[in-house]
Amino acid sequence: MISLSALVQAVLFLIIAGLIFWLLWWLVNYVGLPEPFAKVARVVLAVAAVFVLIAVLLSLAGHPVVIW
Repeated sequence: MISLSALVQAVLFLIIAGLIFWLLWWLVNYVGLPEPFAKVARVVLAVAAVFVLIAVLLSLAGHPVVIW
């Protein structure tokens, strides 16, 4: 069973992490990196975002990948 405290903490963490990833995504597009570097930066951000989502969901299930 998921406690309300853990759920609120996970939602707040996801909101903050989402804002950080959105800001980094915007920065990569704003700076105007040359195309191979821009694509690599976007892929790294996307993989990091997926990893964070998986870690948060698994921590809600009781099996954290990373202990923050």
